[in-house]
Amino acid sequence: MAKRHRNPATDPCPCGTGQPYPDCCGKLHRGHADAATAEALMRSRYTAYALGDTTYLLRSWHTSTRPRRLHPEPGQRWTRLDILHTDRGGLLDNTGTVTFQAHYRQASRPATLTEHSRFTREHGRWVYLDAQPD
Repeated sequence: MAKRHRNPATDPCPCGTGQPYPDCCGKLHRGHADAATAEALMRSRYTAYALGDTTYLLRSWHTSTRPRRLHPEPGQRWTRLDILHTDRGGLLDNTGTVTFQAHYRQASRPATLTEHSRFTREHGRWVYLDAQPD
């Protein structure tokens, strides 16, 4: 069986909403919209990791915690995002948290990253602040 090539214009967005990428996280990545909620930002950041969009990841990171550079892991392929819990982070909030599991494959082995991420608004826009310790 031939390997299917990904078509970002029509394939579902990697974030798991089922919407096509251009109508979902693509508009945030291109700067045509801002995330309305902390969860939407979390989903767009997962998609940026899945697509290797380090420019968006850095742009959506709080200035006080943003690294100077990101170095994606070679051979790491993100495969699924599960949102486990959200607290605040809505349209009228200034802070919020999202607990998620991001599934990936590294060296052909499955793995999962579980994180409790904190988000805040910076200049009116949702940004990733940091991961809370367990």
